Amino acid sequence: QRTRTMASNDKSERRSDSSSEEEQSGSIGKEVEFKQNSNDDENDIEKESSLDRGDEAKSKEETANPPTKKKRKVHKLSMTQTEDFNAKLKKRGVIYIARIPPKMSPTKIKKLLQEIVQETGAEVTRVYLVEEDPTVRKRRRKDGGNGSKRYIEGWVEISSKKVAKHVALSLNNTPISNQKRNTHFGDLWAVKYLSKFQWSHLTEKVAYERRVKEQKLRLETLQARKETAAYKQLVETGKKLDKIEERLHRKRKKGQNSKPSGKLGDDDDGPSSSRKRSNVKQVTPTDDGATKSTHKSLLGSLV
Repeated sequence: QRTRTMASNDKSERRSDSSSEEEQSGSIGKEVEFKQNSNDDENDIEKESSLDRGDEAKSKEETANPPTKKKRKVHKLSMTQTEDFNAKLKKRGVIYIARIPPKMSPTKIKKLLQEIVQETGAEVTRVYLVEEDPTVRKRRRKDGGNGSKRYIEGWVEISSKKVAKHVALSLNNTPISNQKRNTHFGDLWAVKYLSKFQWSHLTEKVAYERRVKEQKLRLETLQARKETAAYKQLVETGKKLDKIEERLHRKRKKGQNSKPSGKLGDDDDGPSSSRKRSNVKQVTPTDDGATKSTHKSLLGSLV
């Protein structure tokens, strides 16, 4: 029994020692974690303060030295390069497309013509298409048609005059596509080569048309302003005339109401009493028969 009690006491002591060690290790781990968290918080605060200082310093520098716009570098061409470029421009040819089918865009035309021109070694340099009038597009939308953008005519520039002439002759009055499922099946090319025509002529024409359009708009706006000013003036004069007529009408009404309705010799209580009386005072005596009779009676009494 004594050995058993001694063994049980040893076991309980060991358990208590192990539990105390675990508690000590747990408390130490918690302290370490708390210290790490506190250190992390301090580091974060220091970082934020350093960032704030850096932002303040940047703002001070910006206020002291405002940012200047970087000047774009202008790449100057030499005389030889400009001469080469002008020579290339003179070699280029221009094709005129009289009709452009619907659902055809500049990129599509460039792609189709590039496939044809690529065999000869030339390339399509520039494409310009004229859009249709916006009023026509609005009318088509109202009628229930397709509201997509359409083009009327166009010009295509090719890097070689010979190739441009050959393409215009070979493509004119030929179908755009032979595939039945293609949207342009049944449409024909209407192409013509423009001899002695350069792209600069087209840009000049477009600029001139734009200037004419702007001038027309300016004249229309001036005419509209003049018409609105004249209309406003007429409205103001009409209002003035209406006010004058109202005033005259009121005066006529007052005059009709003030006229006597009865005959002469009626009582003063009648409508004749409503007439306006003049405020002029009488200076000289009137020569009536009543005054003469009174004078005679006064003289008789005195005699």
